[in-house]
Amino acid sequence: MSTYPQAYIDYLIYFHADRDFFECHEVMEQYWKEHPGDPLSRAYVGCIQVAVSMYHQRRGNVAGALKMLQSALLLFSDPDLAQLGIQPDEFRARLTERLAQLEGPNFQYTDLNIPLADPRLIERCTKECEAKGRGWQRPSDLTDTYLIHKHTLRDRSPVIEERERSRQLKNGTKRGKA
Repeated sequence: MSTYPQAYIDYLIYFHADRDFFECHEVMEQYWKEHPGDPLSRAYVGCIQVAVSMYHQRRGNVAGALKMLQSALLLFSDPDLAQLGIQPDEFRARLTERLAQLEGPNFQYTDLNIPLADPRLIERCTKECEAKGRGWQRPSDLTDTYLIHKHTLRDRSPVIEERERSRQLKNGTKRGKA
């Protein structure tokens, strides 16, 4: 059995229980940035892009959803997906089917589940969901405005503060070199 990073478990729970694709992106991106040499980096970026695509799909941004999903499919390799406990063929089939739906007329959002192959991974995710009072593979709450438009409604002060801190560090570094 593979040992999965907690960030990946959190990603799967956000994806399948909360349908909080914004948080999927946040948790996996943080992990990916903190582990630049991880051999599964491309797969993590693909997972991030699938979550971003789902976020765009639910908001009706078909162009953004298509772009992210097409990019994700290029990043995934079957061995990497298998190492993440995902059924590669079934996952590719679901993503390809979703691409066709997005390219067709009158796209209607529906949830997508990642087909997991590792029963111990599924058990771990479902147990963590139960412990937190969340339902595994629960449908999206399409009436939850905050969930659907999270990037525009969330408190951005930590992001703004971090960008300012980075800018100051960058400017300080440049001044020190001059």
